[in-house]
Amino acid sequence: MSAGTTEHKAVLQRPASVARMFLDRVAATPEGEAYRRPVGDSWESMTWAETGQRVEAIAAGLVALGLEPEQRVAIISTTRVDWALSDFAILCAAAATTTVYPTTNPEDVAYILADSGTRLVFAEDDAQVAKLRDHRDGLPELAHVVTFDGTPDGDWVLGLADLERLGTEHLAAHPTAVADRADAIRPDHLATLIYTSGTTGRPKGVRLSHDCWVYEGVAVDALGLLTAQDLQYLWLPLSHSFGKVLLAAQVATGSAAAVDGRVDRIIENLAVVSPTFMAAAPRIFEKVRGRVVTMAQDEGGPKLKIFTWAMGVGREVSALQRSGQEPRAVLRAKHVVADRLVFTKLRARFGGRLRFLVSGSAALSQDVAEFFHAAGILILEGYGLTETSAGTFINRPGTFRLGTVGLPLPGTDVRIAEDGEVLVRGPGVMAGYHGLPEQTAAAFDPDGFLRTGDIGELDSDGFLRITDRKKDLIKTSGGKYVAPQAIEVVFKGACALASQIVVHGDGRHYVTALVTLDPDALTQWAAHRGVEGDYATLARHDDVHAEVARAIDLVNSRVNRWETVKDFRILDHDLTIEAGELTPSMKVKRRAVEALHQDRLDEMYAST
Repeated sequence: MSAGTTEHKAVLQRPASVARMFLDRVAATPEGEAYRRPVGDSWESMTWAETGQRVEAIAAGLVALGLEPEQRVAIISTTRVDWALSDFAILCAAAATTTVYPTTNPEDVAYILADSGTRLVFAEDDAQVAKLRDHRDGLPELAHVVTFDGTPDGDWVLGLADLERLGTEHLAAHPTAVADRADAIRPDHLATLIYTSGTTGRPKGVRLSHDCWVYEGVAVDALGLLTAQDLQYLWLPLSHSFGKVLLAAQVATGSAAAVDGRVDRIIENLAVVSPTFMAAAPRIFEKVRGRVVTMAQDEGGPKLKIFTWAMGVGREVSALQRSGQEPRAVLRAKHVVADRLVFTKLRARFGGRLRFLVSGSAALSQDVAEFFHAAGILILEGYGLTETSAGTFINRPGTFRLGTVGLPLPGTDVRIAEDGEVLVRGPGVMAGYHGLPEQTAAAFDPDGFLRTGDIGELDSDGFLRITDRKKDLIKTSGGKYVAPQAIEVVFKGACALASQIVVHGDGRHYVTALVTLDPDALTQWAAHRGVEGDYATLARHDDVHAEVARAIDLVNSRVNRWETVKDFRILDHDLTIEAGELTPSMKVKRRAVEALHQDRLDEMYAST
């Protein structure tokens, strides 16, 4: 039996629900490690049995409060173990989770809860509870709030411990309450409502079934990407489909997760946790690469020469390995030295035990991927949408091509439409948009394939390369099409100071760009040179401008003449969610940025 046949067979034999998959995991490996959480200066571990006990108590508490199957329960919290426990409890109670980013403003929180018909909310702290209290009159269906760290009021707001006690009492009288709920769940029952970030207009609720998440988890297990011996470091927002699919994969494989959503603690925690796997958005890898390169440049002298030599050796070895060859004796010897002097230090930043990293949610620069592979760290790029439960394509450790998003998961079909749009059909695809039948119908072609909105191409072996968002394609006044994402990805991989770049030029004579800088990288750059000033002051520095211009020149050397960036402006601040320039999932709101900075764009065309 071929590997592909085995993978497809495993996917076809998947459990009926996330609840069933979770309860089966607890029964199969009760003493195995499920989670680690930070407690003070140390980490506290939980077994699957302990996790199961808490999830059952929370689920029973929800049942005791009168929650009915498929009714919605929202979670508004940063990434933490309590988020995962609450989510699994909601699903084991046969209800459905409405995910809400903790950075969402009160008005949008109220809209999401009202639109979804949410009956109960898990709120992290008093700040999140306040968002709900301020809009309580407009949320008549919201019966209870359960807070992780906030202040219970003995009425509307309960503590998580209060809910667990209520659940324990309910189980004493009804021992099979949760098991009965779980056994009644069908694969097509609603499991999750995730509201798309909405780069334009109101967010839409994406309806994802139990089968969507079970399929994702079982597919990861079938591919052998993770095993029960793996330990992932989980920091991604669990409100995002990327974070949710990691929970499903963990349950399906029986692997453990060290969970801490504090982004400023990632590097510190990695050294302590020493994970074998971590998933992240490209920005994390860009920042690490930028910091390493900048530190080497700042040290200068012999250290810079050693770093440059080692990277050259690493890239040569990487290129050979990716073409199926092995380096000869002399190059192998050089690589051993390069690894000892440079690469082991980089791998130590990630804890020293990594088998691979996974990149998703946005395009990863091939330059960044090649940099890490040269240092002995494999980044597996994947691809998916909220509408496909995140995971649709992924590279495999033994079968990968840098610059692509890999092969489809077993059981997923793909087509490329005549206009280049990627079309997807499979068990991970959504049932539709909540309460929006016309938009749901428009999202699918006549054969039931989801229109992803992304432009891509398949190579002869089935590896997918995404080139841009269909709606983001630029058409210059000369009639030439430009894919801005391709330019933006190369630039962010080339400029160590960069945070974001927005390529502009629709209906214009030529292409320009707005650039923002990474505050941490800018601070490091200034400290090494003894330059003082805030972000806005440093952004105007001639040497900063020259560094950005150098990266723009590199980009221009790789694109067609009509795609070259003729001019750029560095903004006096980085893009933010609060200013309406980024979505809660940190995607650039391209149209909003262009509107907010129209004057800067116009001045780059004033002479024409």
